Amino acid sequence: MPTYTYQAINERGAIITGNIEADSPDNAANMLAERGYIPSKVKEKGSGFSSDRWLAIRQKMSPVKITDLILFTKQFRSLFKAGVPLVRAFQVLEAQTPDQALKKAIASMVQSIKQGSTLTAAMDKHEAIFSPLYRSMIKAGEISGTLPEALTRLIYIIEHESKIKSDIKSALQYPVIVTIALTIAFFVLLTFVVPKFAAMFSRVGIDLPLPTKIAIHLYQFLSNYWYLFIGGVVALIVGLKMYFKTEQGQYMKDLLILRLPILGPLFIKAAMSRFASIFGILQSSGVPVMSAMKVLSGVIGNNAISREFDRVRDQMQEGRGIAAPLGSAKHFPPMVVDMVAIGEETGNIEEMLQQVTLHYDDEVGYAVKRLSDLIGPVLVVGLAAVVGFFALAIFLPMWDLTKMAQH
Repeated sequence: MPTYTYQAINERGAIITGNIEADSPDNAANMLAERGYIPSKVKEKGSGFSSDRWLAIRQKMSPVKITDLILFTKQFRSLFKAGVPLVRAFQVLEAQTPDQALKKAIASMVQSIKQGSTLTAAMDKHEAIFSPLYRSMIKAGEISGTLPEALTRLIYIIEHESKIKSDIKSALQYPVIVTIALTIAFFVLLTFVVPKFAAMFSRVGIDLPLPTKIAIHLYQFLSNYWYLFIGGVVALIVGLKMYFKTEQGQYMKDLLILRLPILGPLFIKAAMSRFASIFGILQSSGVPVMSAMKVLSGVIGNNAISREFDRVRDQMQEGRGIAAPLGSAKHFPPMVVDMVAIGEETGNIEEMLQQVTLHYDDEVGYAVKRLSDLIGPVLVVGLAAVVGFFALAIFLPMWDLTKMAQH
């Protein structure tokens, strides 16, 4: 929502100035008139680097931890249910919040609400902290007058999302650490161990086996062209990062993730759990279906699936219901489509979506466990390959030297 600077005459006849949020200049003037002011000038605030914009930039650079956001939401619900006025509740939360970015966001929201802004509009200024899903739930609660219930459902979603992400992250943490350690060990052996043995073998003049030749050539390449290697790696990383920031790059990256042999099915199941839980709660909160699908497109966490949501939403606008468009979309298992179809036919779609959520929560748990079970053997094979390569590269020539010494 845009911000307007205004100049007006108050009830004492004094000229006052300030800022106000409104949909249009006319709405801003009407809001000022409701406060008892006579507006003389209303102008949209410039797009320069205001304090709000600097705050948004800082929030993107240092995002709020999910645990702090969950605690903030729970405390906000408790204060609101206790009947504490909104401004006073936020002032209490500002004093209790340890996270500096969230603290500044709360202070900014207090000022916006004091100027007549709605809670949703105040949160819209802080997109880096409050996701589209968060703001949509708050908006639905504000409109329907059921904000405490919306906050309860929101807490469930955030905690549910945090648990799934934590499980997947925990399953991937160990292999990532071991892979990095293996890579470092490979280059250390290649840089410091192989050269010493290569010098000794060259003085003896024996015919080197293939693994030793490969190791020596790799060492020579790194020692002579290390700047090309480092430059190539840096250029590749920077190039991929820049490409992945584009819309097409994000789509290709997410599509590749979904097609990976082991991780792909896991991420699809996590996305289906997210889809069912968020869609069901948005429906029970009174959010219109088309608005809910738009929110889902922005929070599903995968651009490839988000594009399918956009296609589904376009088909739904043509009056084709929900299940039929979902059935024609990629990445949606038949079970999800069938459960949504049953929910549409019986008018009980929220319960069906809840069953889908429970099913895919279990599936994600099983998939994470299978992934953990598969990682061990894969890492053992990788470790054996690295150790075996250097063992052959070093000990095969040593064996030949031993045989020469015996003769």
